Amino acid sequence: MGRWLYSALLYLIFPGILLLLWYRGLKDPAYRENWGERFGHVEPMAEPGCIWVHAVSVGETLAALPLIRRLMQQFPERPFLVTTMTPTGAERVRAAFGDQVRHAYIPYDLPHMVNRFMGQIQPALLVIMETEVWPNLVNACDRRRVPVVLANARLSARSSRGYRRVLPLVRPVFRQLTWIAAQASPDADRFRALGVDPERLSITGSIKYDVAIGRETRESAARLREKLGRDRPVWIAASTHEGEEEAVLRAHRKVLQEHPEALLIVVPRHLERFQSVARLITEAGLKHARRSRGESARGCSVYLADTMGELLMLFGSSDVAFVGGSLIERGGHNPLEPAAWSLPVVMGPQVFNFSSVCERLERQGGLSFVQDAAELAAEISRLFSDPDECSARGENARAVIAANRGAVDRLAKGIAQVISP
Repeated sequence: MGRWLYSALLYLIFPGILLLLWYRGLKDPAYRENWGERFGHVEPMAEPGCIWVHAVSVGETLAALPLIRRLMQQFPERPFLVTTMTPTGAERVRAAFGDQVRHAYIPYDLPHMVNRFMGQIQPALLVIMETEVWPNLVNACDRRRVPVVLANARLSARSSRGYRRVLPLVRPVFRQLTWIAAQASPDADRFRALGVDPERLSITGSIKYDVAIGRETRESAARLREKLGRDRPVWIAASTHEGEEEAVLRAHRKVLQEHPEALLIVVPRHLERFQSVARLITEAGLKHARRSRGESARGCSVYLADTMGELLMLFGSSDVAFVGGSLIERGGHNPLEPAAWSLPVVMGPQVFNFSSVCERLERQGGLSFVQDAAELAAEISRLFSDPDECSARGENARAVIAANRGAVDRLAKGIAQVISP
């Protein structure tokens, strides 16, 4: 009954969903492409039995890349389909795999759209990254005896409370999942509280600990650092949101009082905000250069990274990393990429999306929390003033990465046990 009510509500609000998609298309024309796929209209796969991996947006897509590569090695005879909801996620898939895998936008979770899509692709397995569980999609897989794996699964206390409000809807969905591979014990406990069978639940760790920095990325980071200035202190504010850039810029103005040569790299989370962030920097009275225009950062105090897909490289051009989404109630973004570069990590108090990871990093001395712009400025200035402390904190962060690798291997082994023959 819960799923039928959910579907009826989704049909009712569907015109609003289309309006939102159209509005996003005004800001980012890529949202206007391949609309048919979002309604379940896709070309049939060349052969049935594909391995289907779904990653919502660019963050989940980047996390999924090493798992997809491992599965491609493990099942070379099977075709692969990767679905996303956003154009940035689609771009990352194409950049990473080219024609080796098929990409499509996942259909909206309406029964006739999902059934049309499933009939065309005929998957042998669906791997959903992190938390994107849709009732009609999971039910369609269950009826077709297609195993569904929730990989790298996380469930924050906040999300768990939300699910409890609609427990009659979500409990049957979670019970239809073949296997849930949770990131950490708190995530597993919350899944169990929602009625997940413990026999279908494992703790495999976060695949984001398996972050790999390739030679090309390291070389690009070194070249950029030479252009930015090898001897000047550089900090990065990564994946920032509306309401955070103002705080970051206030902090940087205070940092400049102690370290006049300091450079701030600002990396907004969403490309449609690049222009508004550029205006904020100007209004703050700070001279800036824009990466998309190839402008030099010499003589500038802010470098606006208004490009996509370069965040991992940009961390390698920095000395200290502030990870955004954490000074506002967004839940924080991934702190493990800067940790992999041996950077000390600074975050605001709102980190419920990565609570276990952040606690581990803080406990090992690789991450510090700040409450506002003033504390952020003080922490960045302190690290710039004490290079030995900065280096030690960075090594502590990297050690956490090294000690927790292996989730991709555990996931690949588990998936091999549930995939249909």
